[in-house]
Amino acid sequence: MKYGQFCPIAKATEILGEKWTIIILREILMGGCRFNTLQRGLGGISPALLTSRLKSLEAQGMVVRRKVSGQKGYEYYPTEACQALLPVLISMGEWGLIWARHNVLDEDFDVDFLIFYLERSVDPSKLIGNESVIRFKFTDLTEQSDYWLLVKNENIDLCLKDPGKDVDVYFTCTIRTMHDVWMGDRTYRDAIKSGDLYVHGEPSLTRNISSWLRPSIFGESKRAPIPATDRLA
Repeated sequence: MKYGQFCPIAKATEILGEKWTIIILREILMGGCRFNTLQRGLGGISPALLTSRLKSLEAQGMVVRRKVSGQKGYEYYPTEACQALLPVLISMGEWGLIWARHNVLDEDFDVDFLIFYLERSVDPSKLIGNESVIRFKFTDLTEQSDYWLLVKNENIDLCLKDPGKDVDVYFTCTIRTMHDVWMGDRTYRDAIKSGDLYVHGEPSLTRNISSWLRPSIFGESKRAPIPATDRLA
């Protein structure tokens, strides 16, 4: 992508303007460094295209690739130039909350993406003991409706089948409701009071969910409401 202009916006777009590039940088800046972790956060990208974009970003000085010691594969880390983009991406997200919410469609409420970010948002240091189990049940799903997060020390693993362990906190709601409370569109208290969200478990954890399940970085940002037409119930 070459625009043939000295304008700094044009020069920045030559690096950032291709499809997936901004979203890949979002994942790297949110802490994703392994190839498989990046793919989980990106969803629909092919491995070949992700490899190509990472090579391009490395060539442009946006990421550094490091061999994983004693293992196959690489890890990818943001350079200073990449880290300087974080406030830009946050500003883009805040712009999107106000001016692009009308583009949110039913299919955008993707449970795998939501669970990935909920997993990333857990703060193990704020949980009780060395091992905790958190279960999410999504009432609007008919096949894979239950997800378990197993937190052991600093490690968080996703289980798609009952791990056979005592659950510390249960969440029961629709995908949309969990999205809304995590993103900051509504409070946990409001969702529970309205009957849209059922939370059960250890009282010390259910009383202050946001202390250990960190909200989205856009939780306090100004926003336009998501259009009510054709949304998930």
